[in-house]
Amino acid sequence: MSCCLSCCAASTCGLCGSVASGISSKSARLAYCGLFGLSLIVSWILREVGAPLLEKIPWISSSETHTKEWYQTEAVLRVSMGNFLFFAAFALIMIGVKDQNDRRDSWHHGGWIAKMVVWLLLVVLMFFMPDIVITIYGVVSKFGAGLFLLVQVIILLDCTHSWNDAWVEKDEQKWYIALLVVSIVCYLAAFAFSGVLFIWFNPSGEDCGLNIFFIVMTMILAFGFAVIALYPKVNGSLLPASVISVYSAYVCYTALSSEPRGYACNGLHHSKAVSLSTLLLGMATTVLSVLYSALRAGSSTNFLSPPSSPRGGAAERTPFLDGKELEEAKEKNDKEAKPVSYSYTFFHLIFALASMYSAMLLSGWTSSLESSDLIDVGWTSVWVRICTEWVTAALYVWSLIAPILFPDREF
Repeated sequence: MSCCLSCCAASTCGLCGSVASGISSKSARLAYCGLFGLSLIVSWILREVGAPLLEKIPWISSSETHTKEWYQTEAVLRVSMGNFLFFAAFALIMIGVKDQNDRRDSWHHGGWIAKMVVWLLLVVLMFFMPDIVITIYGVVSKFGAGLFLLVQVIILLDCTHSWNDAWVEKDEQKWYIALLVVSIVCYLAAFAFSGVLFIWFNPSGEDCGLNIFFIVMTMILAFGFAVIALYPKVNGSLLPASVISVYSAYVCYTALSSEPRGYACNGLHHSKAVSLSTLLLGMATTVLSVLYSALRAGSSTNFLSPPSSPRGGAAERTPFLDGKELEEAKEKNDKEAKPVSYSYTFFHLIFALASMYSAMLLSGWTSSLESSDLIDVGWTSVWVRICTEWVTAALYVWSLIAPILFPDREF
């Protein structure tokens, strides 16, 4: 038996080593996404099966007042805190990295075996922390999760504007028609979905003024986006306005679906299927946001690019040279340090904030859960999401009117 265990351990170490060594500098961003995804899987598993295990750990409070849901929240927060410390540490270490000759550049792209070991040790270490530390982290995570939602909105705005610019630059009639068709479809979807929300969250015979206010406000915002975007003095487009309208309707749905089970105006009553769909949608949105920011960081001309980066537009163009001058210039460029293409610090900070947000999503924003089958339920979640929708609207409107208010500044 010991021989079999040794062989298994050796095989596992060999597999991890081969995987880590196969991660090149180009795939490092995806590797960090994979590590973040692994933390989500571990959190989910421990949330489902970790309660009995935590009850047996002597240094974790075993008060009779603690429910199964409390232990589930503890498991999620402890994994999240280990993941947060891992990425936060890298964010601090990478401050000031400007060129690829910096030794820390190789730390960012390589050493994956050591990174996996450090990540695992941090996660395990969190299960030795006293309850008060985890409680403080849970409170701080609410603010970190809110900041991540704000970053998520900025990423969405960046994506929609890039999408619109890419099709406009083609300067062909078919692409303009495509822009119009996609915009109309998105607006129809936004208003149709808002109508469905009236059916789900405004049951007959109930006084649901708050829900009606949220839904009507969503429809007003969608209409306002189109009016402002099409205003002659505003350099806007209907496509970003329509996409933001669909996103606002989705956020409104997630907010209303997070209302407590006993609330009469919640027509869905939080069945297990609805709870699971909310979890999957929330986690998918989180993973896609982090993945997009990771990939966007290495390809955008502006997003996350430091001023010294050639992607940031500060690189000097090499004039045409001939013969010996060209060879000398090439040798000189090879010796010179190549600037990094994006901010490593901001890159890791995105993952750190996403760790906090995923913990809030899995723990119901650290509020007492009514059932272990319910995900992200409670008035805290409702208001966080509604505020996210309103902040999204404010940022989008600001992106349209800021160039008019401040014509001398570049946006």
